[in-house]
Amino acid sequence: MSVANHPGRQAAKALGRVGVWSSEIRADPNAGAAVRELEAAGWPSIWAPGGFDDKILGLFDNLLSETRTVLFASGILNIWRHEPEDVAAWWRGQSAERQGRVLIGVGISHAPLIGDSYGKPLETMRNYLTRLGAAGLPRERLCVAALGPKMLELCAELSAGAHPYLVPPEHTAIARKTMGADPLLAPEQGVILETDPAKAREIGRQGVALYTKLPNYVNSWRRLGFTDDDIANMSDRFIDSIFAWGDPAAIRRRVDAHLDAGADHVCLQVITGPPGGSSAPLDAWRALAPAML
Repeated sequence: MSVANHPGRQAAKALGRVGVWSSEIRADPNAGAAVRELEAAGWPSIWAPGGFDDKILGLFDNLLSETRTVLFASGILNIWRHEPEDVAAWWRGQSAERQGRVLIGVGISHAPLIGDSYGKPLETMRNYLTRLGAAGLPRERLCVAALGPKMLELCAELSAGAHPYLVPPEHTAIARKTMGADPLLAPEQGVILETDPAKAREIGRQGVALYTKLPNYVNSWRRLGFTDDDIANMSDRFIDSIFAWGDPAAIRRRVDAHLDAGADHVCLQVITGPPGGSSAPLDAWRALAPAML
């Protein structure tokens, strides 16, 4: 397989260099208008979460119909909420044009959220990816929310590559070294458009507090050198590493740090407080666009 034909290279080309990651798209009653504006502004891809229910593919049906060129990616589709054969059947049922505008990101979720059925994460994910491939979902249309080395190796083997979440550029460098040059590496980067350090860090603490209770993230941050006190108390050092804050130029510097560390694509999530907002932060996307596109 030539480098250009590697599934990771194909996925990277489809995503573009910088995209949008938005949980609000799930809840915003004006999501259609929001994605049309993002597309018109030139954002090449939009990521939306699907981890807490089984509605993400229905959302993509609607948003694909609202747009013409932008790619939609799931960050992530929870493998406990969808049978792989159903996901592949949904993708096969799309037109060729719409198939080219979808990237299915899948994730193992977290033991505290799933319960006793959580099982062995690597074995469970390997089985799921194998079944997706057997059911007809091409590797170049599939990536995995991977943080640790073994999951990164698995996603490089059976998908286009990795979509790490809540990671700094230091993790991007580690992930690239672990996976090699060809697989897709598309980290999410939380961004806070606030130049006052105290205000920015408080917003960051509101945005990350929920995740400090989830072992997959905690273990990832420990591997990066953060102490349990850093994580539990959400120290300034921790917040400054996980989130990029400041003006658009400062955000661009963090994006460039990920790209320099080996990322193919960086998707930006605007953080304004605790997760769960229901209105897309269009003013922030408008402010960011000139520095990113």
